[in-house]
Amino acid sequence: MKGRPYAALVLSMIFWSFSFVWFKVANVDYNPITIVFIRLCIAILFLTGFLWVTKRFTAIKKGDRKYFFLLALFEPFLYFLGESFGLTYVSSTVGSVIISTIPVFAVIFAWVIYRERLKLINYIGVILSFIGVLIFITNSTGNITMNPRGLVLMFLAVVSAVGYNMVLHRLAYEYDPVTIVNIQNIIGAILFLPLFLVFDLKDLLATGIIAKSFGSIILLAIFASCGAFVLFAYSVRYVGIARANIFSNLIPVFTAIFAFFIVGDRLTARNGLGMAVVIAGLFLSQARKNRKAAVDTDFAGRSA
Repeated sequence: MKGRPYAALVLSMIFWSFSFVWFKVANVDYNPITIVFIRLCIAILFLTGFLWVTKRFTAIKKGDRKYFFLLALFEPFLYFLGESFGLTYVSSTVGSVIISTIPVFAVIFAWVIYRERLKLINYIGVILSFIGVLIFITNSTGNITMNPRGLVLMFLAVVSAVGYNMVLHRLAYEYDPVTIVNIQNIIGAILFLPLFLVFDLKDLLATGIIAKSFGSIILLAIFASCGAFVLFAYSVRYVGIARANIFSNLIPVFTAIFAFFIVGDRLTARNGLGMAVVIAGLFLSQARKNRKAAVDTDFAGRSA
């Protein structure tokens, strides 16, 4: 059990890393809102079917309804608006790197709102991991080219993800991860429906089903909107918001590795150094001095 949350976190980051590539493929033929709306609908069918077969439907407490609405408002609604439109202006690699700044803000807000404190060595790990990301994405002169509009939209996604994590912390110990993700997807689809009907329905009908692009939307639905979110929600129960989010720094690393093997992009020595620093930072960010400290931290998170 001890290693399962971390294995789940790594797998969720792998799925989210692929999502940047899948979105780019789908975006060739479909608009961002269309991609998100169809992705959510497929995810809802998939997760609802799972809950029905396993008979794991859970009633939502009346007092928690507002938190589920906030959860869905932050993610998928605002997050996907920022990420999807942002990726139309920046590359998948640059987008994944901006998303990997989530841990920095998550650590700050987890401390401010929930007093979820880490040890000094953990904060050093957060900083080191972020430095690794910067090394990874910059060239020898320290420059990186970004579209300003894309940058703003991607940071909207980052802020939304932090808000999502703050709300998720309140619900993760009360509800099954599959239930949480399914409810957030249902509410998210409802929020996206008016935008889809007004702006994208006509274009979708004119475009029709294009196998390669639509196949990427299905992959996004199953692995990113279902698998990654469920695995992440499960992990938050055991390692907390701050530690779980630090794993986001793996996203640009995985994205580059997949690009190397799938499309033949080259990895430089600088990329390799950045990866090493990111991984070293992750190990430091997860360090716990002793078993008692780990128990105390977990108890504090559950009782928040």
